[in-house]
Amino acid sequence: MLRKISVREMLNGSTLDSVYALRRRVFRQTVNYLYNQAGSPVSIGEQMFLNALNVITSMLWGDTVKGEERASLGAEFRLLVTGMTELIGTPDVSDFYPGLARFDLQGVTKKMKVLAKRVDKIFETIIDQRRKTDRDGGMGSGVGQERKDFLQVLLKLKDDADAKIPLTMSELKALLMDMIVGGTDTTSNTVEFAIAEIMNNPKVLRKLQQELETVVGKDNIVEESHIQNLPYLYAVMKEVLRIHPVVPLLVPHCPSETVTVGGYTIPKGSRVFINVWAIQRDPSIWENPTEFYPERFLDNKLDYSGNDFNFIPFGSGRRMCAGIAMAERMFMYSLASLIHSFDWKFPEGERVDLTEKFGIVLKKKIPLVAIPTPRLSSPTLYE
Repeated sequence: MLRKISVREMLNGSTLDSVYALRRRVFRQTVNYLYNQAGSPVSIGEQMFLNALNVITSMLWGDTVKGEERASLGAEFRLLVTGMTELIGTPDVSDFYPGLARFDLQGVTKKMKVLAKRVDKIFETIIDQRRKTDRDGGMGSGVGQERKDFLQVLLKLKDDADAKIPLTMSELKALLMDMIVGGTDTTSNTVEFAIAEIMNNPKVLRKLQQELETVVGKDNIVEESHIQNLPYLYAVMKEVLRIHPVVPLLVPHCPSETVTVGGYTIPKGSRVFINVWAIQRDPSIWENPTEFYPERFLDNKLDYSGNDFNFIPFGSGRRMCAGIAMAERMFMYSLASLIHSFDWKFPEGERVDLTEKFGIVLKKKIPLVAIPTPRLSSPTLYE
């Protein structure tokens, strides 16, 4: 039910097209910030997280939160999302010995309850503000005033006594949190890995910049309309998702009936993890699997639609990621803007480190810090 609501009201192609102006505005603000930071070290992951968060929250609740409050909210959400994803991915003895769960020996449940309470308080405030704005006759998202934001749609479903889809406040808040967790940390981590790999591969960087200059123009601004004409950038995205899958064990699955797969019995109710990190680095499937080589995707039609089980960074079947279209646009637009607008170098004495940190969401163990140098000739292009 929640998946259908999300796709219908927020994640389908036509809705994403309708809020392009919103994404463009946020991306221009990010590029402008980086231009003003030229010559100084910048945390790529942090900036990409805030960029993704501003896009996602604008789609979720429009201009309900503004100015300094939005900035402080972004910083708090980053701490909460990071904390939650780390706890979700923490191996817990209670998962293996359920009888011990009530003792919470590692304190995982206690820590998660603290974070959940903070998240709930934030959502309560935002929902109260949205209801007040609507009562006072305020308009929607601020990007196309006739369009309602996602929170307005959810509140209408919840308040409609005759609605075919019953929606509780807990489900509403959970869905908002899913959207934020699913659309921020994942995108920012993937872009961070992409920049690190590109900086470590000068040939890839030159090919990307050449393609962007040909399609976009040396002194033009990247637009989403350019993305469909950037096959090498698309290959780079696929290669990043292959070698650094954003959710290395996918979202856990649970069979509704006991089944036999490959001679193994999978009991009903089991928690099943699919190790796509290992599948997509399998030397029996991939040539030089640990090498970052985007060209491998230029010569074949392999994609991540879920039809080829050798390459399923978004999963497969009915439960595969519902936000693929959003992820594509955010990643491609982010990476194209960063590579076309700036040259990147490491602070003195630092080098590329591609070590991964284990978790439900794959991260760089050492955050990427790099120095941007503007490539566009006119400062006005960054405004």
